[in-house]
Amino acid sequence: MLKALAFATVVALAAPALAAPQVGQPAPAFRLTDSNGKARSLADFKGKTVVLEWTNAECPFVKKHYAGNMQALQKAAAKDGVVWLTVNSGAPGKQGHVDGAGANAIVKAKGAAPTAYLLDAKGDVGRAYAAKTTPHMYIVDPAGKLVYMGGIDDTPTADVADIKTAKNYVTAALADLKAKRAVQTASSKPYGCSVKYAG
Repeated sequence: MLKALAFATVVALAAPALAAPQVGQPAPAFRLTDSNGKARSLADFKGKTVVLEWTNAECPFVKKHYAGNMQALQKAAAKDGVVWLTVNSGAPGKQGHVDGAGANAIVKAKGAAPTAYLLDAKGDVGRAYAAKTTPHMYIVDPAGKLVYMGGIDDTPTADVADIKTAKNYVTAALADLKAKRAVQTASSKPYGCSVKYAG
């Protein structure tokens, strides 16, 4: 029994860890079901700029940005043809977890405008992206490369009043892409509530 346990431990330690995503490298591929039961994959949006936004509607930092800021960003992005995918990696029984109906209710109540709200209850996609906080933001360029990862802005508070004076990294990165120039701030430290993964 002890030998078997020791062997299992060695196997577990030898298993390769998921490589952390890197700016300038291909964004991790994924396939998830959205809040309406439709399968969505990153490959579906090849040739388009994609924003990934990790969320938890009960998190004070998410509430700060959903006082109007996040919705405005989503709508402005859509006008430029950008795909916006909101991702919920909260596990069942943990803060912020929702099913499809719950996600749609939040989107409607908040006047949000993502292209799709993706359900990642097992947390596989969140872990593949090393998503740590809500919000945690990523931008994938039309070639499928990760060009931004980090915080939504440079002011890590839950105070709505701070949005006005903050530098929004997502807006800046999208502007750089639209102007066909390199993203000037390609990574930053994310802030917010921890993603409530299973386990």
